[in-house]
Order: sequence, then structure tokens, then C-alpha cells
Amino acid sequence: MREINISEIENVKIGSAEDASAMTGCTVIICERGAPAGVDVRGGGPASRETELLSHQATCSAIHAVLLSGGSAFGLDAAGGVMEYLENRGVGLPVGPTVVPLVCEACLFDLGIGDSRVRPNKEMAKRACENAELCRPRGGKLVGAGTGATVGKLLGAEFAMKSGLGMYAVQLGDLKVGAVVAVNACGDIIDFESGEIIAGLLSDDKKSFRDSEKTLYDMAEMPSGNTTIGVVITNGKFTKAEMTKIAQMAQDGYSRSIRPVHTTMDGDTVYAMSVGDVSSNVDLVGTLAARVMAAAIRNAVK
Repeated sequence: MREINISEIENVKIGSAEDASAMTGCTVIICERGAPAGVDVRGGGPASRETELLSHQATCSAIHAVLLSGGSAFGLDAAGGVMEYLENRGVGLPVGPTVVPLVCEACLFDLGIGDSRVRPNKEMAKRACENAELCRPRGGKLVGAGTGATVGKLLGAEFAMKSGLGMYAVQLGDLKVGAVVAVNACGDIIDFESGEIIAGLLSDDKKSFRDSEKTLYDMAEMPSGNTTIGVVITNGKFTKAEMTKIAQMAQDGYSRSIRPVHTTMDGDTVYAMSVGDVSSNVDLVGTLAARVMAAAIRNAVK
């Protein structure tokens, strides 16, 4: 197994756009040919769009894009920009006079940093789609959906830390698995290999870390304004139901790297997209998905 650039996964384009002064942005993952996809939502406060498309009861067998966005529920409007962009390219489900692009979206809460009146909109999402055509996906602390992301928020902004958008991908034989994640966790970020806190709730002198989990034990309630949102991408060939299982397993990457996680005040969500035709099995890809997600979370704060 070797690390690869996530752009080496075929049939998928990733692009971001942001407003650095307002501290918000969005990141789009496009598969024009259509991707069987699943989702797993474990946080208690999600903001999402078209999630029901991924239900086993839904007729839809593939989607064309996932949008990760800031702006809390206000950011859900941005998916319309992805739809317009793809419709103009003839990408979508044929419905007679036009096509309907199937676009899922999840938003994180970044209204407490920057300008809360500025949210990702259609124009910003279109720019993200245009940037996806450059085939140069990028991560960082002021990139796309991670632009307004922070971690370690139990005691407010004074002791929180800036986070961002992380990416990581690996190849095993012909199989490729990657992850894109915007890390806006209330808790600490743990290096999944060393077990050390690498970002999170700062101490009084801001030279070390408190332990968010232990701090939570002495608090009456969890503060709002969290949510980690991510996408797993594989060139493995799977059905929608199988991708749902892979999304579930990818949540283990959250559990390895974020503490506490999946609280009532988070909207923690993982999408999983099958964008290729390589034969593999669910357990292998799900295990790799958890690993690349944990590594992407680490990259988001480093």
C-alpha cells in the first residue's frame, strides 16, 4: 500500500472556493458519470440536502456530486450552483427537456467565526466546480469547506484552534481509496497512530492542551456549533447499499481521531462514492476508508 495524491483517483474531480475574509467556503466532489453512493450520519444536528436519495428505498442508483459547505443550514442553497453548473454540461438524470443533476450536500456551522452574514451560495459553488476542472485538489486551513472550521470549542473561541480541510488517499494494487474532510469538531483531534492530542482545547497559557473529554465531565451541556463532514472516494465497483456500509466503516476514522465525537450538538456525516470499476470487497475498502479518513482529519489540522 502506498500514499497517492487524491487526484490520481479516476472519474472524480474535486474543487474548492472560499471567502477568506468572511471565513466560509465550500468543496465539491464531482463524478459526471454517476457514482453509487451511501451516507452515514451519526451526529445529532446535521444540515443536509438530498440525503434521502441514498436511502435503500429510493430509486436513485447513482449521484453526480457531493458538496461540503460552511454556512450551517443557510449553506444548503449552494447546491443549486452545482446543479446549474452540471446541467449546463449535460450531466444529470435525463428527464425529457433537460437533465437533473443529483447533488447531495452537508453543511458545517462556521457562523461564529468571520462574517456570519456571508454564507456559501450558488456563485461560490459554481466557482468550486470550475476549480474542480483544474484537477488540482488542495487542502488547508483556509480552503473550501474548511475555511471557517475550528476544533476544541468546549470553553469558547478563546481556547479553540483553527482547523481546515484535509485530504488523504492510498493505493493497494489497482484499488484506490481517498477521503476529503472538513473538520469542525467540538472536541480534540487525536493522532490515530501516536494517540497524542495534536489540536483541540488549549490550556490557560495556550502552550499545551486540556483534555476535552475530561473537561466535558464537569460541564452541564455541550456547546453548539460543531460538525465534521467528509467524503470517501474509491475506484472500487460497489452498489449503493455496499457504499452505505463503507460509509459506516469510515466513521471509525472519526472515532479514532476526534474526542468526543458524534454528540447531540454535532452533525457528523460521511458520504461514500464508488467512482470506478475495480473489483474489491466491502470489508477491505471499509477498513481502508477508516484509515484514510483518520489521516485526512490529521492533515486538516496540521
